[in-house]
Amino acid sequence: MAVAELFRIPSMCEEVVEMADVTMPMNGKVIAVNVEVGQTVEEDDELIIIEAMKMELPIVATSGGTVKEVKAKVGESYQVGDVLVVVE
Repeated sequence: MAVAELFRIPSMCEEVVEMADVTMPMNGKVIAVNVEVGQTVEEDDELIIIEAMKMELPIVATSGGTVKEVKAKVGESYQVGDVLVVVE
């Protein structure tokens, strides 16, 4: 097996971007959005606060990066797995 088959080796003109989707861990409602597009975040920064099962729960960044997209809106309800924020 060739080395290129074992490891992904990008070409000089190919951009490799990793994105992390921050998803809803349980059904609930967004009560606060603490980030905006373009903002830099660190791992474990509080991005969103949700209300689920009569509790307020912070949703944190799983990795550092720049907020690419905020899909969550305050007052809206979301289901498990729905993407709330995209961090790149």
